[in-house]
Amino acid sequence: MKIERVDLTNVEEIARLFDSYRTFYNQTSDLIGATNFLKERIRNKESIIFAAKKAGEFVGFTQIYPTFSSVAMKPAFILNDLYVADHCRRSGVAEKLMEEAFEYAKKNKGRFITLETGSSNTKAQALYEKMGMEIEDDVKHYTYYW
Repeated sequence: MKIERVDLTNVEEIARLFDSYRTFYNQTSDLIGATNFLKERIRNKESIIFAAKKAGEFVGFTQIYPTFSSVAMKPAFILNDLYVADHCRRSGVAEKLMEEAFEYAKKNKGRFITLETGSSNTKAQALYEKMGMEIEDDVKHYTYYW
């Protein structure tokens, strides 16, 4: 397995996975929209995307968004997306993608990587805990939707 950073030369291949990721979360399939969204993130340097390739096929990706920790006065990252194709799950792909994201954040002097997941997503939670991530019990996460 090889992990590589996604750029404009291979983003269209990853867009298929991104579209599958979105439909996994009950969104309507929109391959053109997915492709355009990812291209815009890359062009504007608004996210970093890593993809896993096995036997010449992209089988998973993670997308991290840069932000900042004001308290630490350092960069920080939000691991917003992590997806592995059905036929490659439980084979170490997600773990390798997370390791790559962690390494990127460390090399770029990031203070932390944070993520959120559904409280019923116990498989993902097990992976995150295996990777050394901790639940922040002393904070509450609030969201305002419109």
